[in-house]
Amino acid sequence: MDTTTQPSPLEHNERGAGRYAPSPSGDLHFGNLRTAVLAWLFARRTGRRFYLRVEDIDTQRSSVESARRQIEDLAALGLDFDGEPTYQSDNTSAYEAALRALTDRGHVFECYCSRKDIQEAARAPHAIPGRYPGTCRDLPDGERERRRRELMAQGRVPALRLRAEARRWRVRDGFLGDYSGEVDDFILRRGGQQPDWAYNLAVVVDDAAAGIDQVVRGDDLASSAPRQAYLAHLLGLPAPGYVHVPLVLGPEGRRLAKRDGAVTLRQMRADAPVAQVVSRLAASVGVEGCDSLAGLLEEFEPGAVPREGWVWK
Repeated sequence: MDTTTQPSPLEHNERGAGRYAPSPSGDLHFGNLRTAVLAWLFARRTGRRFYLRVEDIDTQRSSVESARRQIEDLAALGLDFDGEPTYQSDNTSAYEAALRALTDRGHVFECYCSRKDIQEAARAPHAIPGRYPGTCRDLPDGERERRRRELMAQGRVPALRLRAEARRWRVRDGFLGDYSGEVDDFILRRGGQQPDWAYNLAVVVDDAAAGIDQVVRGDDLASSAPRQAYLAHLLGLPAPGYVHVPLVLGPEGRRLAKRDGAVTLRQMRADAPVAQVVSRLAASVGVEGCDSLAGLLEEFEPGAVPREGWVWK
């Protein structure tokens, strides 16, 4: 793909928008807050609007209470957003429309595999770790009907996967440059007894609907960007430009998690004022001695953001 068709995420664009999109499965920790602040800084610095989207489509992990606490914490830091927060759980009709469009064009197939089936297939010789092996992609109609009936007898429905025709896709990233990644037959809607919309479909539909042209998020999600940009292409939607920023790491070099101590804002505020937390966030993105987001925005330079993971101490 020619990535010049994607916007540059670091250029000024008053018509574009950025966003922060947390999953409401618990309180935000320092790493989550740092990504939120970076997303805000990149958007405000380039003249974009900035939105908050609560990604609550995972019904088993999301909670209204977690969403409320996260929004309170972001406000306590001083982050401001354009408009009211939006919720993915309100957008199911848009996901259904996108799925119908893909189905009508022959881009969707049913998958009857369990997680165990896929894990076992991934252990086969020459299999690519973590990649769907294509087990159900080209099953005969009779076999599909048999597998479908088996699931129905268990009170379950099959997952729906994208029938990808491309194997790689390129995106434009403000830190990584032109980034190429694999595209596989990823899930669009999870199966089981309570089918849920998959992240890759929801995020593509939501970003396009909101006019998002700048996505700032952790670099652990970089491999998802080519899949999402390819899906946007199939749907005739614009793909955003990306800025994948290094994560905050715990003392052992792994991604920061709640096991690493008092890492959530609420825990940190028990021993320190918010201004001190902001000062620490500012230092982590290359700005020393700043204890307000307004001051941080004035001094922020994208080039000063460390390109390696920032270690929590």
